[in-house]
Amino acid sequence: YMIILSTLATGTIITMTSYHWLMAWVGLELNTLAVIPIISTMHHPRSTEAATKYFLTQAAASALILFSSMTNAWNTGSWDITQPLTPPSYTLLTMALAMKLGLAPLHFWLPEVIQGSTMTTAFIITTWQKIAPMSLIFLTMNNLSTSIFLLMGLLSSLVGGWGGLNQTQTRKIMAYSSIAHLGWMATISSIMTNILIMNLLIYLIMTASVFLSLIISKSKTIQDTTSTWTLSPTLTIIMMLSLLSLGGLPPLTGFIPKWLIMEELILQNFNLLISMMAASSLLSLFFYLRLTYTTALTLSPNTTQTKFKWRFYPNTLTMFITIPATISIFLLPMTPLILL
Repeated sequence: YMIILSTLATGTIITMTSYHWLMAWVGLELNTLAVIPIISTMHHPRSTEAATKYFLTQAAASALILFSSMTNAWNTGSWDITQPLTPPSYTLLTMALAMKLGLAPLHFWLPEVIQGSTMTTAFIITTWQKIAPMSLIFLTMNNLSTSIFLLMGLLSSLVGGWGGLNQTQTRKIMAYSSIAHLGWMATISSIMTNILIMNLLIYLIMTASVFLSLIISKSKTIQDTTSTWTLSPTLTIIMMLSLLSLGGLPPLTGFIPKWLIMEELILQNFNLLISMMAASSLLSLFFYLRLTYTTALTLSPNTTQTKFKWRFYPNTLTMFITIPATISIFLLPMTPLILL
């Protein structure tokens, strides 16, 4: 397991630090190949199916990246990532990166793969696996199409809002939440890359906080969250605030990226776009609120037929949740310091 995790880390770092298209591709491939055994560790048809889906989509996206860089090298004679790309190359690259990240309309694999894997694997896919493609977007943003990214961002935020409404599985809800957040990042990526990086970091921390809460409380469905209070009252409060932060409510950290992206897009006169995105974030907020309601506001024995949980010593380390939970709740007053 440690070898696989170190390969995963190495793949991302190679992609982030490379200036040659082939090295970026090698990093992404390492990344994909390391995640597949992690997904399929549970010997279950669903996890095997999830691993196969993940492999097919990621391999196709990597092939597209390789193909776009080869056509670009054929036309320009340069393998440098920072050099301008030819139009066919950047179109292919945009498609490939959207597929890697799970931006709508190429998002269909993400909820399926996350539902088929364990909570910890879902946590890795929704956080760590977004870093390498985002770093490539950050490096090549000057050459990519702004209008395509704005459109994909709007689509993703709408799909992330609508898709999560009817879900009962917490992993699928987190997958749609991930699609919606990536949509917000995609819209700002072509306008201000420093907000993109800040949004990515805040998203990673908030998602880590929620996923660690779900892992500790072993909540796989919405009904499971109703008995979290029997496990730990403190955890219910942390989980409630982390979910509201992920929804982007003002006194919490999750409001920072939404606020800054809205402000920037209004400055650029994208009024209709940002109105639609704000409306779609209300849809996302609905399912976060439903989760917070079942977690913190319902008393389990009176309303649902769940058994009490025994207070065993927790198997998972609860220490890891402290830092992401604190950051995802209290960071809003620090906004001027983050915007460097």
